[in-house]
Amino acid sequence: MLQAEQVLSVQSTSSQPLEYQLHRKLGRTAAGRQTWLATDLSSNEPVTLKLLAFNPQMQWDELKLFEREAQVLQALDHACIPKYRDYFSLDQEMGGGVPWFGLVQEYIPGASLQERLENGGRFAEEEVKDIGASVLKILIYLHRLSPPVLHRDIKPSNIILGEDGQVYLVDFGAVQSQAAVTGVTFTVVGTSGYAPLEQFWGRAVAASDLYALGATLIHVATGVPPVDLPHRENRIQFRDRTTLNPYLITWIEKMTDPALEKRFSSAQDAFDQLYNQPVAIETTEGAKFRHVPKPDNTLIYIWRSPRTLKLEIPPRFERNTFRTLALVLVSLMITRTMFMGVLRLLHNPLILLVVFLTIVVLILLFVASETQVTFEKEKFTIERKLFGWSYLTQTGFSEQLMGVFIHHENYATMVKLHCENYSGEYTYAIAAALRPNEAAWIAHEIQDWIYSQSDDEVISDR
Repeated sequence: MLQAEQVLSVQSTSSQPLEYQLHRKLGRTAAGRQTWLATDLSSNEPVTLKLLAFNPQMQWDELKLFEREAQVLQALDHACIPKYRDYFSLDQEMGGGVPWFGLVQEYIPGASLQERLENGGRFAEEEVKDIGASVLKILIYLHRLSPPVLHRDIKPSNIILGEDGQVYLVDFGAVQSQAAVTGVTFTVVGTSGYAPLEQFWGRAVAASDLYALGATLIHVATGVPPVDLPHRENRIQFRDRTTLNPYLITWIEKMTDPALEKRFSSAQDAFDQLYNQPVAIETTEGAKFRHVPKPDNTLIYIWRSPRTLKLEIPPRFERNTFRTLALVLVSLMITRTMFMGVLRLLHNPLILLVVFLTIVVLILLFVASETQVTFEKEKFTIERKLFGWSYLTQTGFSEQLMGVFIHHENYATMVKLHCENYSGEYTYAIAAALRPNEAAWIAHEIQDWIYSQSDDEVISDR
């Protein structure tokens, strides 16, 4: 048997003899796998040493997974995944009568989410969100590799909160790569409560990692393992066990939807939606949103009654003259350069006139277009106008409206409507080039009108 402070002399894959001194066992599995904190005596650096005992009772699939983990780790290069260092075998004499296979990785000082939970640790909402965002960044990297790399065992014990403040994803013992692309058979792995049904059917995909992360966040937010929470139609029921804001709860529910096609399409999509949530809201018995005052000097007009909500958003040049002029000047400079280039290539006056008029119209649409948005019980309408002439009208159904988002993109703030129907998800941008307090006001007015249960028939000018 292996013991603490034992020194293992091994022949590495680089054909160099190396020595590792064992210190403390970090974990073990029933399949004969052990994880140790050790020291690489050649560099005097702490390392994580994963060892697999080769015995007659061992399943060959265990060895295949162990070798696959080593192969995949060698190809990974991410700051929040412990780096691969070495792979070796240990003879029977040094292994206490049993041959061993060894995998050496960078050691990450810190504590796992599981350790914090077992020690009574609790996580604030921002911590839950930060953990989700950090792991999603790692999954974006893994899933974009060719072929994609699936972790297949995301759970609290495999997420480390490093002493440096970073969040690390560890233990790639269930990793799947080439099999996901070529269709060859592979071992069904995963941890009950965290792995989705399709993974236990041997059909793991990228969205399976999203489910596992969502289940992990449920454990972190509630303090209760997902397997111990109530389930209804295979959905984890946790809303009444947490004080997370409603949007974040809905986001986690989408991550853990038992229907694969109803989860986020990718880790990037999940990450984007996590940070495009509606502005923070306060509720009274879940019905009324807190009032956000109308910003000073805004030219945006909102009129509401219990049955109708109307927004009138004037052109950009009226709302922000200085920025609009700057953008127009930049656009004109670019246009002039393009126009001169076209002029050198073409000598047809008609074509030049069409190009010129097209550019003029685009600039006018950008700076002089106004928007009117009308919400009614059954539908909403977005109408774009130029000098009073309606050139674009969009209509959606109110029952498909899932939320109102404040979106920041390229230093611009805009308000978007998020909708969902049987064919998928879609968004409508209803206002752009806003000041942050204008965006917050518009978003809250829309949310308040949609969710308000007031029977007050008095028309109010907001």
